[in-house]
Amino acid sequence: METFIMKGKYSSEAIKQISGKRTTKATDIVKKCGGKIVAVYATMGDTDLLAITEFPSLNEAIKASIALNKALGISFSTVPAITVEDFDKLASGK
Repeated sequence: METFIMKGKYSSEAIKQISGKRTTKATDIVKKCGGKIVAVYATMGDTDLLAITEFPSLNEAIKASIALNKALGISFSTVPAITVEDFDKLASGK
């Protein structure tokens, strides 16, 4: 599984519907796309939500990002992430 950071922004309509039930729906969508939510944080700034997720590949992460937007009205910017240790190895050519 690969790690992805999903930064979410509520639409004005979506913010009116914040609930635990919707959080469960989001978790179900991620699972249906082959993923897992590691952690989610409410940040309420330029980004309203920050989710650490795992997916088999970028394709499933993008699929989940689109499905979440359609179902919940939350737009996500989804980017791959690697550990600093792995980054250091890549950067040093090892």
